[in-house]
Amino acid sequence: MTRLQPLARIRAFFGTMAGQIFLILTLGMSVAAIIALLAAEQARHHDFERIRRARVVASAVDIADRLQRDPARVEAMMANHRIVGAAMAPAGVALSDTDGELESILSERLGASSQPEAGQVPAGLCFPSRGDKERAAGIIDAPRPDCWVVRFTDRHGARRAMALSFPRLAKPPSTIFNPLYLLVIIVASAGLAILVARSVAKPLRRLERAAEAFSLSLDPEEIPERGPEEVRAALSTFNLMQRRARAGFAERTQLLAAISHDLQTPLTRMRLRLELVENGELRERLLADHQAMQTLVREGLDLASSTESREEWSVIDIDSLLASMAEDAEDLGAPVRFVSGCGGTVRVKPNALTRCIANLVDNAVKYGGGADISCARSSGRLMIHVRDSGPGIPADQIDQMFEPFTRGPSSQPGGRHGTGIGLTIARSLAMSFEASVRLRNAPEGGVIATIEMKS
Repeated sequence: MTRLQPLARIRAFFGTMAGQIFLILTLGMSVAAIIALLAAEQARHHDFERIRRARVVASAVDIADRLQRDPARVEAMMANHRIVGAAMAPAGVALSDTDGELESILSERLGASSQPEAGQVPAGLCFPSRGDKERAAGIIDAPRPDCWVVRFTDRHGARRAMALSFPRLAKPPSTIFNPLYLLVIIVASAGLAILVARSVAKPLRRLERAAEAFSLSLDPEEIPERGPEEVRAALSTFNLMQRRARAGFAERTQLLAAISHDLQTPLTRMRLRLELVENGELRERLLADHQAMQTLVREGLDLASSTESREEWSVIDIDSLLASMAEDAEDLGAPVRFVSGCGGTVRVKPNALTRCIANLVDNAVKYGGGADISCARSSGRLMIHVRDSGPGIPADQIDQMFEPFTRGPSSQPGGRHGTGIGLTIARSLAMSFEASVRLRNAPEGGVIATIEMKS
């Protein structure tokens, strides 16, 4: 299990946009860096060969100029190895692998009629081995110089051949495919890629958090509109959507409030007239229906207003709030107890939290015969538990309890009384301060309603 968790986190990371940007940039920059280094390596190789050919061309042109001015003397000096790096080429040497680029350069320098031939040959042709194998002190194993044979036709039509020697140039070995070098490229690319990925994904994470907050509350803070033009446009559009949604809910609440207010007068007149009904049994039934209508109107308005909470956030002492609510309920004769606290403070909308707890307590008293209130903290979350002692709720009906006009089973104490929107209101109030409400059956019996929020 421990080994699978890191792998699961890695898979989850590469499933995100930041992870995919990181992977694409790391691979792309690594490949681009390697290609650029290969191109640089090729350019270095070309420069190396160009320098080697330039030495041959310079020597060949110099010797050709000397032969043009005093051929006999220069030939004698070359035969006696009196010119450093230049000698008469041995007769019969075949150039099986000529250098076309070098021949083209020589043709430009010596003239098109020179018909040059040039190629590298074994070093022994420039430094023939003598019988006693002369050796120089300290450089016994040193690499022998490069040897080139150049043939051309001079201006008098004579064919000349010379052997040119140069100190060997050692080309530095390539480091492109050195494992350590590749590791440095990949690590550097990955470091830059993670910075870019985090920077690109940051506005989207802000938008994600804002969308989540908007799903929990219709009164979240607007997102600061910062970043590139496209990001600012998206954030501005999201903020506009929030404002319009809030305005729509506010209009709905105002409409329901107006309807509720306008209904109060005819309902009051209706009650006065119902009290004049002479049949006592009929009068009681009509008055009960009238009271149900008034309760339905009032709680319907509460449900609408619960989604439009413009209350300011505050920091409160959670234990003091729970204890005072339990004491107030006991003073009114309700069997409510404050069992245990969790200490500390919490940032909420106090009135919304109080109304949310009150609804859960009322439900517990109505359907479970009493309420025990407690509080606990875990993993940065704060939970407020309201437990009753009733028969519980069938597992397949727990989620339905949050739907409007859904009431507990008739087998519960006080079952089917009320309008059935108390839990709906509690959930809407909890969403206004970014909390959630859930129900579960206690193992020992009864139902536990839990409000969960950030600690």
